[in-house]
Amino acid sequence: MDQCGRKDDLWLRRFHQGVDGDPLLVCFPHAGGSAAYFFPVSAALSGSANVLAVQYPGRQDRRREPPVDTIDELAAAVFAALRGVLDRPLVFFGHSMGAVTCYEVARVIERETGGSPLGIIVSGRRAPSLHRTETVHTRDDQGLIAEVRSLEGTDAGVLGDEELLRMVLPALRTDYKAIETYRHRPGPPLRCPIAAYVGDSDPKVAVAEAAAWRDHTSASFGLRVFAGGHFYLGDRPAETIKAVSADILAFRAAVP
Repeated sequence: MDQCGRKDDLWLRRFHQGVDGDPLLVCFPHAGGSAAYFFPVSAALSGSANVLAVQYPGRQDRRREPPVDTIDELAAAVFAALRGVLDRPLVFFGHSMGAVTCYEVARVIERETGGSPLGIIVSGRRAPSLHRTETVHTRDDQGLIAEVRSLEGTDAGVLGDEELLRMVLPALRTDYKAIETYRHRPGPPLRCPIAAYVGDSDPKVAVAEAAAWRDHTSASFGLRVFAGGHFYLGDRPAETIKAVSADILAFRAAVP
């Protein structure tokens, strides 16, 4: 499997070779998710974007590494992993926890380098400035599993396999801790455009909460509402890919 720049870079995975000159689409998984979740996205967009997927510690081939329990630490680590490609046109796509993580990475880029991604696509997550008290990470194992099952985004085979569950639960719990203890720090809005995606029956995000992302950019903002729940993108892959492709083109066209 090709990675980004260095073979020892465990944070970024490239599943398909893209076209030189196309933007890099960096994909950030949901809580408990892995880079492999974006394999279909990479395959579908291989002719128009170079897709990189973030692999958080504590899962799959990184399962022996301790998972990261704060969004700030995740964002700092991903920023460090991206340093070698910051001179290229970047678009971020993050789902659920990944939406907040990619937003914080974009903030670090703007703060530390003066540059900016072409744009970010935030999916299945309310705006960072809107807080809900959530304590899923404090539940026992069965309570955590029940929450994941209710969102219908995890393979039933995994949820029914005790050995697999023992492997994934520590990272899943830590991811939930990271996103549930996250608190937005006030600061300047991003200078790049934001596109927010949400399912119309998502129990975790109301459409109005997704629309509030517009307050986090001084550039353009767009909202796309899909039929479906928290994992609408798994049920409607063609629609999602079409939307991502259109937004990448719009981000590129907006560059002076």
